[in-house]
Amino acid sequence: MSTQPREKTNVAILVTGQTLFMIAAITVMTLSGVVGQQLSPDPGLATLPIALMMVGTVISTLPASLFMKRVGRRLGFITGAVVGGVGGGLLSFAAIAAGSFWLFCAGNLLLGLYQGFAMYYRFAAADVASPSFRSRAISFVMAGGVVAAFLGPWNASATLGWVAGVPSGGPYLIIALLALVAIGLLTQLRVPASGEPQPGDVSRPMVAIAAQPAFLVAVLAGAVGYAIMVLVMTATPLAMRSAGFEMSQVAFIMQWHVLGMFAPSFVTGSLIARFGVDRILLAGAAILTAAMLLSNLGQAIGHFWVALVLLGVGWNFLFIGGSALLSTVHSETERGKVQGINDLIIFSLVAVGSLMSGQLFHRLGWETLNLVMLPLIVLVALSVLGWSLGRRLARQRSLD
Repeated sequence: MSTQPREKTNVAILVTGQTLFMIAAITVMTLSGVVGQQLSPDPGLATLPIALMMVGTVISTLPASLFMKRVGRRLGFITGAVVGGVGGGLLSFAAIAAGSFWLFCAGNLLLGLYQGFAMYYRFAAADVASPSFRSRAISFVMAGGVVAAFLGPWNASATLGWVAGVPSGGPYLIIALLALVAIGLLTQLRVPASGEPQPGDVSRPMVAIAAQPAFLVAVLAGAVGYAIMVLVMTATPLAMRSAGFEMSQVAFIMQWHVLGMFAPSFVTGSLIARFGVDRILLAGAAILTAAMLLSNLGQAIGHFWVALVLLGVGWNFLFIGGSALLSTVHSETERGKVQGINDLIIFSLVAVGSLMSGQLFHRLGWETLNLVMLPLIVLVALSVLGWSLGRRLARQRSLD
């Protein structure tokens, strides 16, 4: 079997799996708050299903990584798609049919488990790709979100009435069906032996791995970038509605934001290979800064459009850059715990950001909310600069 065709087939499977999963995630972000409002006994709990999806991701991400360390990527991804994707979609549909808010919350929690496993598609791309193709493989997997940017909102609106007697249930059935398609594709995934832990491999303590400056930079860039993006993204519909915009305009802005998140993935890996991961991380921090500052220049549709596109692009550079950097700080046998801790930290902050977003918006207002994000972005930039300078000094000392 030729290595290169198998490599491309594996990456294509992961790209498709990412696309199918992202359709589910965008459907939940678009629709579950509306369904929650319809089912909830308390209007204040309307967005609880979305928050519980994030909680499901947080509580499953580390167990998912450790589980895949034992059984392999393929079986782990299939398990996540069966329990989280199929189970979560069907349970959410059944909850709507029964008119049960808390059952609907449970279904969204399971969909968070689907996300907890699926977020490792990007790391699996690093496992199945050759070193020269690794950063681009991660980017291609993340680029699956471009298709989902169109299909997710379409699924959340066009399939609402597909099942007579269960209004709003159709999109969740589609989630379950797409998860079944993903399962079929994942059965064909082949992770080479070099991408799986080998017997006898030595694993360093997590404290030693975490002490590496590169690990700290990778985690900080990914976690802060993701948390800021989710917090501001979640507040955007509130800000636009308070400024008098229609929901159709909100949907337009959010679609462009998702495109900003994933469209750069076609080139982010190549940019990392050409310019270095440190420069891409700094570029991501600079773009996020521009997004925060632009939000303070006005609240016309153009301000929201440009700011939200920049927010997505900045997230892309920080998240993919952080993921690529993280893949360089651990061995194969250390992979499970390192990637698990990384995503546990990221999605813990994401969950906090999604829960805090509404409160921060109502207490601080749109402009101040964006400005409050700036110190966190500066922290990321300073950590990257310090790590990059330390590497250069170490190289100079080795040459002297």
